Amino acid sequence: MKGNNKLGAALAVLGMVTGLLAYYILAAQYNLVIDSKTVAGRLDEVASVKMVYPLLGWLGTAAGAIWAAVLYGFLRKQDWAWFWGAVAATIQLLAGFFPAIPAMDSQLPTPTLIVFGLAAVLWFGMLLIGGVKQKIIWFTFVAGLAYVLTFIDGVAPIAKFQTSKDDSFWNGFYMMSQQINWWGSAAWAVFIFAVLKRKSWAIPLGIFAGTMSMLGGYPLGIYNAFFEVHRFSMFLPAPLISTGLVIYLLLPGTRKMLEERGD
Repeated sequence: MKGNNKLGAALAVLGMVTGLLAYYILAAQYNLVIDSKTVAGRLDEVASVKMVYPLLGWLGTAAGAIWAAVLYGFLRKQDWAWFWGAVAATIQLLAGFFPAIPAMDSQLPTPTLIVFGLAAVLWFGMLLIGGVKQKIIWFTFVAGLAYVLTFIDGVAPIAKFQTSKDDSFWNGFYMMSQQINWWGSAAWAVFIFAVLKRKSWAIPLGIFAGTMSMLGGYPLGIYNAFFEVHRFSMFLPAPLISTGLVIYLLLPGTRKMLEERGD
């Protein structure tokens, strides 16, 4: 599949369609999810939906526009096309995955998972066309999990801030941690791109991304586990995966693996 410009062009068209689907589906789901949360009395989650759905709609639609440039690149047999396709697919993975969570919680259909599934096909397709080695594909896939889950840990404080007005410390913590998680998520995304481009600063960026995820995620998850739900918290996978990735990045063989791979 390496260097297959015809396949790349076909996937780019699919990427454009995926962007249009994200545009349409998120617009259709927006008020439906808000109304459902309002009826259920979950005004805290309404605040999250009002903030996050438009953000992901903008990003997912913009990614569809990136695919238009990628299509041009493949038609012109440009070497950069596969990389920017991977960037667009990475954005669409997030735009497709998270909106399914509040919809599922309200027992509503989750059509954005169609966007997520298509984006996954596009992401793997771009890396195969780019000739990325299998071990790098799976390594960046795990980093992608950290990217998505850390973003979700940044959404939770938006709702929790609304319901913690009687607890001064945690109300303040939720406000502080929200952007810490989102910065960590963005750093994980850029880390993936840096690995694919074999940038010398990929490892320190990964350490930064993982540390941000841990700073934002562990307090949120531990407090949720011991004092709120009294079970394993779904806010813990992001910092746990990030911890594992940071440890892996510090191993002597990791730098060699990132530097010696061939495209």
